[in-house]
Order: sequence, then structure tokens, then C-alpha cells
Amino acid sequence: MSRDSNYDHHISIFSPQGRLYQMEYAFKAASSASGLTGISVRGKNSCCVVTQKKVPDRLMDPKSISHIFSITPKIGCLATGMIADCKAQIQRARYEAADFKFKYGYNIPVHIFSIT
Repeated sequence: MSRDSNYDHHISIFSPQGRLYQMEYAFKAASSASGLTGISVRGKNSCCVVTQKKVPDRLMDPKSISHIFSITPKIGCLATGMIADCKAQIQRARYEAADFKFKYGYNIPVHIFSIT
């Protein structure tokens, strides 16, 4: 066991070498989260969304994995990264869209949705 093992329990404790291990762990997790690329292109009357599809486990059904989500009937979202984080952000976006519709009586326009 290394002598630095007690310095990775708290985010505010530096090791003798001046390292914050918790921050290094967070950066490593964020950089290696999914490694997926997503591209979207908007045209005058259309759009195209493309992403990679990697199945992390052989036991998972490939049809159940998607990084393209529906927010409203006319607004969609492409989210790459850790799937739990993506789903939390999608849930928040759906909440914002539903809240707008409840307050104003019509679906949220895209230009308003993009700044909320």
C-alpha cells in the first residue's frame, strides 16, 4: 500500500507531493466516460443527428441503448457521456419544457428552450 493512500479520502487535503487525488480521479472519470462522438447538422427544413453506438456489456440488448432522446414532440436531444448523467439532464430538460407548457399553454419554442 502506498504512503499516499490516506490523502485520497478528502477533496481538500493535499498529498506531500502537492496533489489532489480526488480531483485527478474526477478528471480521469470525465475524460474516459464514454468516448463517443455525436454530430448534428441543421438545414433549412431538416436536421440530421449522428452518433456512435457502443454496447458496454455483452449481456445488454443493443436495441435498448440510445443516446438520442425526445424532449417534446418537436424537440430532441443527443447526449453522450455517462448514461446516468445524460438521463438526469434529459429529465431536467423535459421538466423545463413541461413547466413552460403549463405556464403559457403552448409548447416551448426552440429558441427559448436553448437558453433555459
